[in-house]
Amino acid sequence: MEEEALFEKIKGMDISELEAISKEIRERILDVVSHHGGHLSSTLGATDLIVGMHYVFDVKKDPFIFDVSHQAYAHKLLTGRWDAFETLRQFGGISGYTKPDESPYDYYIAGHSSTSISLAVGAGKAIRLRGEEGERIPVAMIGDGAMSAGMVYEAMNELGDRKYPCVIVLNDNEMSIARPIGAISRILSQAMASPFYQRFKERTEKMLEHFPDSARYMAKRMEEGMRMITPGILFEEMGLEYIGPIDGHDMVQIVETLKTAQAMGKPVIVHAQTTKGKGYEIAEGYFEHWHGVGPFDKTTGKSLKKSSRPSATKIFSEKLCQMAQKDRSIVGVTAAMPSGTGMKQLMERFPDRFWDVGIAEQHAVTSMGPLAKEGFKPFVAIYSTFLQRGYDQVIHDIALMNLPVAFAIDRAGIVGEDGETHQGAFDISYLRAIPNITLFAPRDDETLELAVEFAADFPTPCAFRYPRGAMILAPGRYRASSFKTAEAEYLEENGEILFIGYGNGVGRAVESAEILKKSGVNAAILDLRFVKPIDRKRLEEAAGRWSEWYVFSDSVKMGGVASAIAEALMPGTLEKVRIVSFEYEDNFIPHGNTMLVEESLGLRPKQIAEKILKGRS
Repeated sequence: MEEEALFEKIKGMDISELEAISKEIRERILDVVSHHGGHLSSTLGATDLIVGMHYVFDVKKDPFIFDVSHQAYAHKLLTGRWDAFETLRQFGGISGYTKPDESPYDYYIAGHSSTSISLAVGAGKAIRLRGEEGERIPVAMIGDGAMSAGMVYEAMNELGDRKYPCVIVLNDNEMSIARPIGAISRILSQAMASPFYQRFKERTEKMLEHFPDSARYMAKRMEEGMRMITPGILFEEMGLEYIGPIDGHDMVQIVETLKTAQAMGKPVIVHAQTTKGKGYEIAEGYFEHWHGVGPFDKTTGKSLKKSSRPSATKIFSEKLCQMAQKDRSIVGVTAAMPSGTGMKQLMERFPDRFWDVGIAEQHAVTSMGPLAKEGFKPFVAIYSTFLQRGYDQVIHDIALMNLPVAFAIDRAGIVGEDGETHQGAFDISYLRAIPNITLFAPRDDETLELAVEFAADFPTPCAFRYPRGAMILAPGRYRASSFKTAEAEYLEENGEILFIGYGNGVGRAVESAEILKKSGVNAAILDLRFVKPIDRKRLEEAAGRWSEWYVFSDSVKMGGVASAIAEALMPGTLEKVRIVSFEYEDNFIPHGNTMLVEESLGLRPKQIAEKILKGRS
């Protein structure tokens, strides 16, 4: 298929040709994702809607805004990336999310949810200020899951007041917003959004201005009565027009409805019901497994990933489950990531004590505060990248109250193919600035279990981090000992230089030390364990033994582990040592295979060993 200007070519197509394009796009998505992995079920389900959006609107001038944007693969294929799609999420290839640097037709970068309506409001303001209303209109696609976040309602509140023209396509693929009440609901919703009804309504309102109050009251009650049997009452009450629900796979309905919404000149919600995994029978329906996948066999649907060591997430989940079985005070929450954080197992076994609150990180954090205050032990299981969204709540609702909430920070460090928006690089830096919080990290599977135990007994706020996938350091390499606040631990004490590792960085330090040893350089290894409070006493003693320190942590340098070490040392001591950090530089980290990304950053063990040898020569 020719990829050049494909979105322009579909303008002249009839419905059957649009349906054929959708099918071909699905096949392309399925082929590439089955080979390389990626988001599957949601993007297959959104394909018809995206084809319809490109048919009705003009992506050259209308801002196309995708919430999270993991469902925008069809958009990529329609905008000149058919061949490049083969490189999806690979290092140096195209992103799994919209990215303006990649295409002029990607209006905004997106990887976190619930931002689309705010972006549409902002675009609407700019269009009005530029005097381009009637010529351009923002088009936003948002999934029903993203509607659980408060930011969406903040945006709709302003949009309903300001009335910036825009079209919001609500992709309802789990029926979690509203169930259709049948044909009457659909017919009424579409009829009330039609040009005829809108003209009739405006004329009637003008006419009723000259009628008694009682007549105006009766007319208003009649319209409200009609709306009450449609599922759009919430949006209507916020001042937004509503159409739907429509069949998000019926191209005739999609095109007609989007044209109607486009012509209304108001903020309009188009509620479309879709099926996750549409077109791939194995994945059709609500199967969380098919949301994001690794390579798989298209025929059977079976994963092609080889079995390996258990992930840190699994270790955490199983340990917390064991402890929750014995201790009923242990409770937990996650924000729309029950499988990703390992909380699904706990939610199934203890449904009254573990909760998924949806895409609502702020609420997840704050809601655990009163539980801690009431004597329970809450665990907030959350990705590093998503904890950023609850930062104010960590400060204001947990740390300020000095409540014993434990934050289990998953996906710390480089997460691979998800890229810039998801890299877990900043949690050490942004949490270290908060009073009352204790930060620590396990180095391997055994110490991860000990970290969960330590967190469960800790009397004030604490957070521990662990990576996506398995820990670098193999289990059993070093004897595991319990955590003691602010105590570091030597793993190797003999050497002419000192390696200081934190969390998964300990494994990288060990691997680098093994390579250096072959060149005749021995390194002592200190597992820092705590970055706040830090083991000042042991660091001061280490300064009397080694003048060269090398710091390993999967985090940014700015405000990171090496920075914490330097801040902890007395001025006179700091002058005696040279600290070199192998943390991330001040840049956003690209997507791709984790080892390739690390290599591009110069952080593979062999590269680190070479840098150390070169710096000592």
